[in-house]
Amino acid sequence: MSANWRHPGRTGAIIYALLAAVFGGLVTATSRLQVERQRGRAEVARRLPDGAVIVISNHTSYADGVLLVLACRRQGRSLRMLATAGVFKVPVVGWLGRRLGFIPVSRGTKDAAGSLDAAVEALSHGEAVGLYPEGRLTRDPAMWPERAKTGAVRLALRSGAPIVPVAMVGAHEVVGRRRILLRLMANVLRRPRVEVRIGAPIDVLGLAGGVTDPPPEVVREIADSTMAELIELVAELRGEEPEHPTGVPRGEDPPPQP
Repeated sequence: MSANWRHPGRTGAIIYALLAAVFGGLVTATSRLQVERQRGRAEVARRLPDGAVIVISNHTSYADGVLLVLACRRQGRSLRMLATAGVFKVPVVGWLGRRLGFIPVSRGTKDAAGSLDAAVEALSHGEAVGLYPEGRLTRDPAMWPERAKTGAVRLALRSGAPIVPVAMVGAHEVVGRRRILLRLMANVLRRPRVEVRIGAPIDVLGLAGGVTDPPPEVVREIADSTMAELIELVAELRGEEPEHPTGVPRGEDPPPQP
């Protein structure tokens, strides 16, 4: 599947606004999405920066993508998400994804590199590109993020765009991994709170000493340090200390219960 990126244009912007309004209404009816703009009384509020930026977030729920997009819309940015290629094969959904400027990711295939190229192209137009560095829903029973893959860092090195960590806590209460419809219906009464906190931009290219193609061990080190920034934000929202500050080691544990 080709991952060539095309600017959504005016039509795409209109579709994006309409869908954001529809899903925004659904989210308001089933949850309380709160985007925090500051940490501590004396700290200056943080917003997503203008221009090219790579947004990374933790992944606990099937609702994450919609919630992250809506949180970024509140910051004045239309996020172009990287999503698994299977989503783009679904009738209507795939067409809408492309019109919104989303980017299919074909993991483990010859097209995987094309996804990175498409994301670089989107960033060259000053877009905000979103992805989940874990590459999957966390399998940690306590819902802590897993150790990151290196895709976000490699994208930042190629594009020169900063990475902004955006932590989200509570999304798994909106949509679990089973009984999704029943959970949504119950949430009309419960309206669980989803908290979002935006971190400071990370100059990945600067961390690499201006080298766009550093050794793999340097890329790995930067990926771990970047993930540590995201996990610190998650820990602040949860009021807990993580057992694994750079991410839970990736294993084959069964997914947590909803």
